[in-house]
Amino acid sequence: MEEELVGDPTQKTLQQIHYLKREMIYLRRSVWPLRELISGMERSESPLIKESTDAYLRDIYDHTIQVIDTVESFRDMVSGMLDTYLSSISNRMNSIMKVLTIIATIFIPLTFVAGIYGMNFENMPELKWRWGYAAVWLVMLIVAGVMVIYFNRKKWL
Repeated sequence: MEEELVGDPTQKTLQQIHYLKREMIYLRRSVWPLRELISGMERSESPLIKESTDAYLRDIYDHTIQVIDTVESFRDMVSGMLDTYLSSISNRMNSIMKVLTIIATIFIPLTFVAGIYGMNFENMPELKWRWGYAAVWLVMLIVAGVMVIYFNRKKWL
């Protein structure tokens, strides 16, 4: 399950983690009173409990403590798996946001240039040039290309 958490966490994995967490809480609630009960039986001076039974009660008490420790360890592991799931989802979202930010960063200056030349002013000298349209496209492609090269050198792509 931990490999699945790191590799490809899904909603089903999260449901399994929550199921395990509920089970560990249920086990802890079930075993904890048993420890108190056995401890009370061990300390009681009832004529029903003989000295030969005390050794068995101590053994049961020790086993109960081991079960409680094991349940606590598993509960910690399940909590760690939940943290790993949340980290994996966060890392995936961060990588998606990085790609979207880079795409937006490339298109912002292009949108600016297109917005300037999309205005309907009569006194824009480039509008009367024969190669004005091609020049704007060339400028936009150069800006986009320079940004892509810059992002590649920074290892952001």
